[in-house]
Amino acid sequence: MVKKEVFIGMFAGIIATLIGTILYVLLFSKVSIESTFDVALENDFLGSLIALGAIANFFPFFVFLRKKQDYRARGVLIVSLFIAILIAILKFS
Repeated sequence: MVKKEVFIGMFAGIIATLIGTILYVLLFSKVSIESTFDVALENDFLGSLIALGAIANFFPFFVFLRKKQDYRARGVLIVSLFIAILIAILKFS
């Protein structure tokens, strides 16, 4: 039961990051999503783009905490840590 709750939180964290990244690109980029990601990959700012999208993880994290769903909030936190490691790898590689 606990693993299921953590997995649900991890899934919510991944979805929130994806939605946040896409929303950021749609709101602030003048070109398409695909070309924005291509340019980000070429110019080494893909990590920054993902980091801005990961800000959306605050929403499910605090919703889960407010509803006393601590294991789901833990799953969102785990995804946030993995994203931080991914961003560090992208920055230093």
